Amino acid sequence: MKKILGLILLSLGVLIVLWSLWSSYNIFSGKQLPPEIFKQTEEEAVAGEGIQDQVKQAIEEQLGKLIPADSITSLLNLISWSVLASILIFGGSKIASLGVQLLNSNKKSKI
Repeated sequence: MKKILGLILLSLGVLIVLWSLWSSYNIFSGKQLPPEIFKQTEEEAVAGEGIQDQVKQAIEEQLGKLIPADSITSLLNLISWSVLASILIFGGSKIASLGVQLLNSNKKSKI
Protein backbone atom coordinates (compact mmCIF):
# COMPACT_ATOMS: atom_id res chain seq x y z
CA MET A 1 0.00 0.00 0.00
CA LYS A 2 2.85 2.39 0.84
CA LYS A 3 4.51 1.60 -2.48
CA ILE A 4 1.39 2.48 -4.49
CA LEU A 5 0.80 5.67 -2.52
CA GLY A 6 4.46 6.59 -2.88
CA LEU A 7 4.35 6.10 -6.64
CA ILE A 8 1.15 8.15 -6.91
CA LEU A 9 2.63 11.00 -4.87
CA LEU A 10 5.89 10.89 -6.81
CA SER A 11 4.05 10.96 -10.14
CA LEU A 12 1.73 13.75 -9.01
CA GLY A 13 4.63 15.88 -7.77
CA VAL A 14 6.63 15.42 -10.96
CA LEU A 15 3.56 16.24 -13.08
CA ILE A 16 2.91 19.46 -11.13
CA VAL A 17 6.52 20.57 -11.53
CA LEU A 18 6.63 19.69 -15.25
CA TRP A 19 3.28 21.39 -15.95
CA SER A 20 4.29 24.61 -14.21
CA LEU A 21 7.66 24.64 -16.00
CA TRP A 22 6.01 24.01 -19.38
CA SER A 23 3.42 26.74 -18.77
CA SER A 24 6.14 29.15 -17.68
CA TYR A 25 8.13 28.39 -20.82
CA ASN A 26 5.07 29.03 -23.00
CA ILE A 27 4.27 32.29 -21.20
CA PHE A 28 7.78 33.71 -21.32
CA SER A 29 8.32 32.64 -24.93
CA GLY A 30 5.10 34.42 -25.96
CA LYS A 31 3.12 31.34 -27.00
CA GLN A 32 0.60 31.82 -24.20
CA LEU A 33 -0.61 34.83 -22.21
CA PRO A 34 -0.16 34.88 -18.45
CA PRO A 35 -3.28 34.69 -16.30
CA GLU A 36 -4.87 38.14 -16.22
CA ILE A 37 -4.94 38.98 -12.54
CA PHE A 38 -4.40 42.70 -13.00
CA LYS A 39 -6.52 44.54 -15.57
CA GLN A 40 -6.09 47.94 -17.17
CA THR A 41 -9.16 50.15 -16.83
CA GLU A 42 -9.58 53.27 -18.88
CA GLU A 43 -11.50 56.15 -17.41
CA GLU A 44 -13.37 58.26 -19.86
CA ALA A 45 -12.97 62.03 -19.73
CA VAL A 46 -15.95 63.92 -18.40
CA ALA A 47 -17.01 67.18 -20.03
CA GLY A 48 -16.63 70.29 -17.91
CA GLU A 49 -13.62 69.11 -15.90
CA GLY A 50 -11.97 71.44 -13.44
CA ILE A 51 -8.42 72.75 -13.75
CA GLN A 52 -7.12 70.11 -11.33
CA ASP A 53 -8.65 67.29 -13.38
CA GLN A 54 -7.17 68.73 -16.58
CA VAL A 55 -3.69 68.88 -15.01
CA LYS A 56 -4.07 65.32 -13.77
CA GLN A 57 -5.12 64.19 -17.24
CA ALA A 58 -2.17 66.00 -18.85
CA ILE A 59 0.27 64.34 -16.44
CA GLU A 60 -1.28 60.92 -17.14
CA GLU A 61 -0.95 61.50 -20.90
CA GLN A 62 2.71 62.43 -20.55
CA LEU A 63 3.41 59.39 -18.38
CA GLY A 64 1.54 57.28 -20.93
CA LYS A 65 3.98 58.43 -23.60
CA LEU A 66 6.95 57.55 -21.37
CA ILE A 67 5.65 54.20 -20.10
CA PRO A 68 2.99 52.37 -22.13
CA ALA A 69 -0.14 51.90 -20.02
CA ASP A 70 -0.48 48.16 -20.55
CA SER A 71 3.19 47.42 -19.81
CA ILE A 72 2.68 47.90 -16.08
CA THR A 73 -0.24 45.45 -15.92
CA SER A 74 1.66 42.99 -18.13
CA LEU A 75 4.63 43.18 -15.78
CA LEU A 76 2.41 42.66 -12.74
CA ASN A 77 0.74 39.65 -14.44
CA LEU A 78 4.15 38.12 -15.25
CA ILE A 79 5.33 38.66 -11.67
CA SER A 80 2.18 37.08 -10.25
CA TRP A 81 2.58 34.08 -12.60
CA SER A 82 6.22 33.72 -11.52
CA VAL A 83 5.18 33.66 -7.87
CA LEU A 84 2.44 31.11 -8.57
CA ALA A 85 4.78 28.93 -10.64
CA SER A 86 7.42 28.97 -7.91
CA ILE A 87 4.80 27.95 -5.34
CA LEU A 88 3.65 25.12 -7.64
CA ILE A 89 7.22 23.93 -8.20
CA PHE A 90 7.95 24.03 -4.47
CA GLY A 91 4.72 22.17 -3.65
CA GLY A 92 5.27 19.62 -6.41
CA SER A 93 8.78 18.91 -5.21
CA LYS A 94 7.52 18.41 -1.66
CA ILE A 95 4.81 16.02 -2.85
CA ALA A 96 7.37 14.10 -4.91
CA SER A 97 9.75 13.92 -1.95
CA LEU A 98 6.96 12.48 0.21
CA GLY A 99 6.45 9.82 -2.46
CA VAL A 100 10.18 9.02 -2.47
CA GLN A 101 10.18 8.79 1.33
CA LEU A 102 7.26 6.36 1.22
CA LEU A 103 9.05 4.26 -1.40
CA ASN A 104 12.25 4.25 0.69
CA SER A 105 10.40 3.33 3.89
CA ASN A 106 8.78 0.46 2.00
CA LYS A 107 12.23 -0.83 0.94
CA LYS A 108 13.63 -0.56 4.49
CA SER A 109 10.73 -2.52 5.96
CA LYS A 110 11.39 -5.40 3.53
CA ILE A 111 15.06 -5.69 4.51
